[in-house]
Amino acid sequence: MKIYTRTGDKGQTSLYDGTRVDKDNIRVESYGTLDELNSYIGLCTLYAEGEDKKILKDLQLKLFSVSGELATKKNVKYKNVVSEDDIKNLENIIDCYIKKIDEVNAFIIPGTSLISANLHIARTICRRAERRIYTLSKVESVNPLIIKYVNRLSDLLYAIARYNEKELNYVEF
Repeated sequence: MKIYTRTGDKGQTSLYDGTRVDKDNIRVESYGTLDELNSYIGLCTLYAEGEDKKILKDLQLKLFSVSGELATKKNVKYKNVVSEDDIKNLENIIDCYIKKIDEVNAFIIPGTSLISANLHIARTICRRAERRIYTLSKVESVNPLIIKYVNRLSDLLYAIARYNEKELNYVEF
């Protein structure tokens, strides 16, 4: 099987449901940014250990579902949608990490270890994805739980990054 189809040579691509859209469509930009995030989380797993690694790999799997939902205009064709349970799962994991770290009451300079530096980059990619998805929601129908999920995901990436900081360099204003 060839990986090229030539169907995108004129600037269009197919969504999961077969709908053709321009490659710079905000929907494509939204799930494309999640794809970038997923790849970057993959890099983070190379530096992660133990429970961190398992959580990150699980997040990668879920991101395929979130991206698939965004890549489907006709939601009746996509069955694995983001749910409140998915969000609650992220919140539970965040709460576990927050209990393990010093109180979060100030900005820190990110990146005092290789894993924390990379997780902070993943967090910023996640925030960009959230902005793209929000922009999409202004012009097309988007499951509102996706925005909520991606927002919590960036919080989780922050919590894991903060947990993995070797030292805390606080920002003073």
